[in-house]
Amino acid sequence: MRVAVVSDIHANLHALEAVLADVDAQTPDEMWCLGDVVGYGANPNECCELIRGRAQLPLAGNHDLGIAGLLDLAEFSGEAAAAAHWTRTVLDAEHRTWLASLDPAASRENVELFHASPRDPVWEYVLSDEVADESFSLTTAPLVLVGHSHVALALARDGTGVVGGLAPPDTELALGEHRLLLNPGSVGQPRDGNPDAAWLLVDFDTQRAVFRRVVYDVEGAQAAIRAARLPDVLAERLARGL
Repeated sequence: MRVAVVSDIHANLHALEAVLADVDAQTPDEMWCLGDVVGYGANPNECCELIRGRAQLPLAGNHDLGIAGLLDLAEFSGEAAAAAHWTRTVLDAEHRTWLASLDPAASRENVELFHASPRDPVWEYVLSDEVADESFSLTTAPLVLVGHSHVALALARDGTGVVGGLAPPDTELALGEHRLLLNPGSVGQPRDGNPDAAWLLVDFDTQRAVFRRVVYDVEGAQAAIRAARLPDVLAERLARGL
C-alpha cells in the first residue's frame, strides 16, 4: 500500500490544490491527514470539502478542535485567535460537525498517528530530542507520524538514541531499519524556511518514505488572506516559510 500523508493545511486552498495534483501524480492508495485543516487561512470550507472527500484517515488538530468548539479559543493567542474567531463565523455547519467528530490520534497496522505528540496529541510540539525520545517511549509501532510543528522532520531511534533532524525536499528513508518518527511538514503554512507546500509519500510495498515539496501560488493565497481581512502577518509569512 502507498499512502500520501498531509498535515497542517490551515485553510490554504492554493497550497492544498497544488499538493493534491502532486499526490494524484504519485497514485497512492490512501491519504491520511494529521489535522489542522482549518485556521490561519482564508478558505476553510473549500479545504474541509477536499479533505473530507479525499482522506481515508483524517485526524483533528488543535485549530480544528478550537474552531469546532471543543477547545476554548482563550487557549489561542494573537493572530491564531483572530483567525479562529473569523473561521467560526464563516465555516459551514456540516464542516464544523465533521471537525468535531475527529480525534487527534489514531493507529493503523505498524503505524501510530498523532496531530501533535504521543504525550499530548493536541498541543505538544515534537521539536527537541527530549520530546522525540519520549514519543518513541510512549509508542511501539515501527512508524510514528506527527504534525503540528509545520516542520518536515525525519527522526530515528537507533542504539545510541534519537538521530536525524530536518528533512529537505526529496529526502528518502528506508522503513524497518530503525523505528522512525516522521513529520510530513505543512501543506499550508511551512515553518522550516521553505515556502513550498510539503507532504510525505509512504510506500509500504517498497518500504520507502519520500518527503515531497510543491511550488504553489503563494501570492494568490496571500491575496485571499488579505481579502478576508485576516491579520496581515498570516499572509506575509507564507512567502518566507516561517
